[in-house]
Amino acid sequence: MGFFSRIIDIFKSNVNDLVDRAEDPEKMVKQIIVDMQEELAKSTQALGKAVASERIAEKQYKESMRKSADWEAKAKAALASGNVELAKKALANKVKADEEINAYKEMYETISNQTDAIRVQVETLKSKLSEAKSRQAMLIARAQMAETKKNLAQSVGSIDTTSSYDKFSRMEEKIIQKEAEADAVAELAGIAVSKDYESFEQMQTDAKVDDELQRLMAEMGQLKPAEGELSLEEQIAAAEAAAEFAVAEDADGGL
Repeated sequence: MGFFSRIIDIFKSNVNDLVDRAEDPEKMVKQIIVDMQEELAKSTQALGKAVASERIAEKQYKESMRKSADWEAKAKAALASGNVELAKKALANKVKADEEINAYKEMYETISNQTDAIRVQVETLKSKLSEAKSRQAMLIARAQMAETKKNLAQSVGSIDTTSSYDKFSRMEEKIIQKEAEADAVAELAGIAVSKDYESFEQMQTDAKVDDELQRLMAEMGQLKPAEGELSLEEQIAAAEAAAEFAVAEDADGGL
């Protein structure tokens, strides 16, 4: 079974060798699994036939031993009865049976050894098939990664990385410049708005302060009248004078 050695050699080889020898490593790995399964089926069938042959040879071997023992028993019985001629005939048949014993024994041992060898090969193939199935996904993944790595290396090798990187750097510089300009415009706009807002707030604050000052000065009698207006004391004196004049007029009218 040369297939066994071929399978063992394949799975002892490095995955890189597998990639080199196959157009499509994934298909090759799967095909190896299929081949091993088919070979296992054939080997199992061959083992079944070998076991059957072994059993037949064993049966014939035991049957020849039974015949030899039977003819020997008959020869003894003939001698016991004094019939020498009959004993000789029985012993002649025993000699033939003994010859068959030797032939069937040799055949049985040969078939038995072959059957054992086939059984070992079948068990080995089962083990290798199990190992192959467990390694199948890993081998395919490694083959795919090797192919990807190769393609990437070829792609990178065909690109002018220096020129591309220079373009990238120039683009980055332009973006940085635009960001700086945007920040400057935003900062200036923020300052203008802030100044207007502060001026408006200051006006409101000043008005409130003036109102509070007027209130306090009025309460404390320190509020100065506007031009052409009487002060508070002058307004009170004028009111008192007007009241006295009114009382005097009433008195004169009574007389």
